[in-house]
Amino acid sequence: MASWKTSNTRKITMVGMLSAVATVLMYLDFSIPLVPSFIKLDFSELPALLAAFALGPISGGAVCLVKNLVHLLGTSTGGVGELSNFLLGILFVVPAGIIYHRKKSRLSAFLGALAGAAAMALLSVVTNYYIVYPIYYQFWPEDVVLGMYQAIDSGVGSIKEALWKFNAPFTFCKGMCSVIILFPLYKRLSPFLKGESR
Repeated sequence: MASWKTSNTRKITMVGMLSAVATVLMYLDFSIPLVPSFIKLDFSELPALLAAFALGPISGGAVCLVKNLVHLLGTSTGGVGELSNFLLGILFVVPAGIIYHRKKSRLSAFLGALAGAAAMALLSVVTNYYIVYPIYYQFWPEDVVLGMYQAIDSGVGSIKEALWKFNAPFTFCKGMCSVIILFPLYKRLSPFLKGESR
């Protein structure tokens, strides 16, 4: 019983630590060319993915939740950005963690992360079109948002087309960037997060 409590306490501590790192990374977002300026790149899913692999998918989801709740205190998007980040983060790290924990290997970790990045990219179209962007339209009218995409590609005729053409590839690449960064680090950090002696 004492061992279980110790293990659980350590897991909570590690989730808290990774959430703090994720929050800092979330504030270090930046714009990139070829997508509208309101779409930002950050690497805050990296600690969440690390938690999902080392501690389990629920822990990865917890990091996604905590970092966005903390970031909400200083939001510049009225909470819309945090909602989007949370939804996409869950879609990324939870499938990745589930697949990895079924059979722990480098291959399953890669396949899990690939599946998570693909799910996040594909479903970003759904979450943005039906949930996130309709909230954004309360601040920026739909034609203004569409105009931001058309400033990059005048051939874009609708928000749905813009989401497939810009957001989905961007979101997939964002997920895979976290994977590329994580793989060299995971073997070194995993024993510490799990409380294992090396």
